[in-house]
Amino acid sequence: MIAIIDYGMGNLFSVAHACKTVGLDAIITAEKTELRKADALIFPGMGAFGDAMENLKKLDLISPIKDFVQSGKPFMGLCLGMQLLLTESEEFGKHTGLNLIEGSVKKFQTKKEKVPQIGWNHIQQPSALSWVKTPFSSIKNNEFMYFVHSYYVTPEDEKIILATTTYADQTYCSSILKNNIFATQFHPEKSAEEGLKIYKNWGTLFNLYK
Repeated sequence: MIAIIDYGMGNLFSVAHACKTVGLDAIITAEKTELRKADALIFPGMGAFGDAMENLKKLDLISPIKDFVQSGKPFMGLCLGMQLLLTESEEFGKHTGLNLIEGSVKKFQTKKEKVPQIGWNHIQQPSALSWVKTPFSSIKNNEFMYFVHSYYVTPEDEKIILATTTYADQTYCSSILKNNIFATQFHPEKSAEEGLKIYKNWGTLFNLYK
């Protein structure tokens, strides 16, 4: 069973529908007991970093999320759910994140394009990294995915960067893979058939099909 974390800031039903479409058994929940007994967690999110962290605190979900990640079970972060994994964010002031990935969240600094980035953009494979045996295993390099964001992550360990994307003149990390943590800045559930492949690949890679 996969638990989709409901902390009041996610496109939960789109994620649940994507899971159902590829045959993954998922529920939407904010119950700590459900999160603890899940086989995998999906951590979606849309909105402001600081508000999201406040919601997680009010719902007492920070420790259950950290404990789950440390257990080694599969964990997927999406959009804001990816950013919250980092140490801190500069969005509307300085905010502390979950610190499951060392690094920071920064705002696009460009006058060539509008911010936020809204729409389709390429994901690119870092030259030193293969997508074989990752959730991108059946995805072509430079494939289009759907993005909506003004901020991006900068992990300290560049070896965990699974994909990059260029917006205006800025190339940034658009996906990470670190042990059991997989996360994307884009929305695979809004990225048509190629996005659904990512859900299916993730389920296959981490043995979530029973």
